[in-house]
Amino acid sequence: MAWWKAWVEQENLTVKTSPHFNPDPDAETLYKAMKGLGTNEQAIIDILTKRTNEKRQQIAKAYKSLYGQDLTEMLKSELSGNFERLIIALMYPPNKYEAKELHDAMKGVGTKEGVIIEILASRTKVQLREIMKAYEEEYGSSLEDDIKSDTSGYLERILVCLLQGNRDDISGFVDPGLALQDAQDLYAAGEKIRGTDEMKFITILCTRSATHLLKVFDEYQKIANKSIEDSIKSETHGSLEEAMLTIVKCTRNIHSYFAERLYYSIKGLGTRDGTLIRNIVSRSEIDLNYIKCEFKKLYGKSLSSMIMGDTSGDYKRALLNLVGSDS
Repeated sequence: MAWWKAWVEQENLTVKTSPHFNPDPDAETLYKAMKGLGTNEQAIIDILTKRTNEKRQQIAKAYKSLYGQDLTEMLKSELSGNFERLIIALMYPPNKYEAKELHDAMKGVGTKEGVIIEILASRTKVQLREIMKAYEEEYGSSLEDDIKSDTSGYLERILVCLLQGNRDDISGFVDPGLALQDAQDLYAAGEKIRGTDEMKFITILCTRSATHLLKVFDEYQKIANKSIEDSIKSETHGSLEEAMLTIVKCTRNIHSYFAERLYYSIKGLGTRDGTLIRNIVSRSEIDLNYIKCEFKKLYGKSLSSMIMGDTSGDYKRALLNLVGSDS
C-alpha cells in the first residue's frame, strides 16, 4: 500500500512533483523571459509556481550552466515589490528560506516575535535541526545564540526550549498517568496559586508530544473547569502568551493554525504580505490543501477568493497558482 500513501500525501500538496523532468527547457524559457527590454512575468509564474522546490534548484543549476548567470540574482534584477518577494522565496531551499525568515525577524531595530514563534512552534524536530544548520552556514552564528541575544525572560526560555526539538513527534505514545500528573502540575502552577510558575508551563508544553498534550488538555479541562487556552490567557500576556497559545493551537490542529495565520494576513485593511508569502510558500509542498479546507470551514469563504480580493497583478496570479483551485 506504499503507492496509496504516496498518492494521499501528493493530494495534500498544491505544488506536486512530476517524473521525467528536464530542467534545461525551463531554464531556456526563463532566460528568454528576462532577455532584452521588458520581462515576460507570466512565463516566470507558469514555471516557478508549478515546479517543486527540488525542481527549482535543478532549474537554477541548469540556468547557471547554460547562461553563466545566477537565476535568483537575475530574477531580483527583473522583478519588484511583493511579486519579487514571492518569487525569490520560492527559489530558496526550504531550510535556508526559514533560516532567512528567522534572521530577518531579528535583524535591525525591533524583533518580529510572531515570526519566530510561528516557525519554532510549528516545525518538526527534523525541520528545526535543518533550519539551525542552514542558519549557521548562512549567517555564521548560532540561531540559539541570536535568539538569546534578541529576546529575554520567559519568551527567550520558551523559544530556546522549542529550538531543542525535544518533543516526540513520531511515536504517538501517551502515558495516561503522566498526562494526569502534567494536568495537575499545570493547574498547580497557574490557577491554583497567586501568580504563575511559567517554567512549569514551558517545560510541559515544549517537551511532551502532541498526542500526549491532547490528553493533558482533556485532563486539565476536568480539573480546572476551563480550557488550557483560557488559563494561559489569564495567567500570561504579550509574546509569552502568544507562544504558549501557538503551541496549543499547533497541537490541537496545525492546519487550523495555519488557516488562521493566513486569514489574519489578508483580513481587513492592508495585507501582511510577509505572513501570507511565508505560509503559502512553506506549506505548498506539505499540507496546503488541508489548510485550505480548514480555512473554508472556519471562515466560510475560500482562501483563493480572499487572495483575489486582496492582491493584484502578477503577485495575485502567482499566489493563486501556488494555492491551486478551491473545491
